[in-house]
Amino acid sequence: MIRQYRYTEKELNELLKSITIVVDTRENANEHIIKYFDDKKVPHISRKLDYGDYSCYLPANPELGIIRDTYFDCTIERKGSLEELSGNLTNDRTRLESEFIRAKDSRFIMMVEESAGFEKIINHKYSTQYNEKSFTASLLAFGHRYSIDIHFIDKKYAGLFIYHQLYYFVREYLR
Repeated sequence: MIRQYRYTEKELNELLKSITIVVDTRENANEHIIKYFDDKKVPHISRKLDYGDYSCYLPANPELGIIRDTYFDCTIERKGSLEELSGNLTNDRTRLESEFIRAKDSRFIMMVEESAGFEKIINHKYSTQYNEKSFTASLLAFGHRYSIDIHFIDKKYAGLFIYHQLYYFVREYLR
């Protein structure tokens, strides 16, 4: 049996401070998120991701046993609005489902920048013709089929949400 090394609190905190967010090169209209990272001095880089918009890695730290950069299978897919999500579930459904399939072995989180999103879907408070029952059914079915956590978040908290989701994923992994 292989035992994972147990870090001291000091070592763990040092590693967690070095988490670097990976932003997909195709991600756009995310200035508010990058501003959050910059304001909070969260290290981030732009690099192509195979799926999702945000992920993370721990940079090499040989003193603490991290021999090379270590990437984590936790990915956040950002949708900027209910209209974008609606379009993905109708016009881009095959592409979206292909992305979910590629991410099947990873922790996959969908963040929709609409704090009252579920309520707005149910009450058809979005500007597409996509039926609210179909919208709800597709969203929930995909969530269960591909083990996707779906969160509706106010846009002003998007950077914080992304950082904390990835931070706590890595922390739990290292513990």
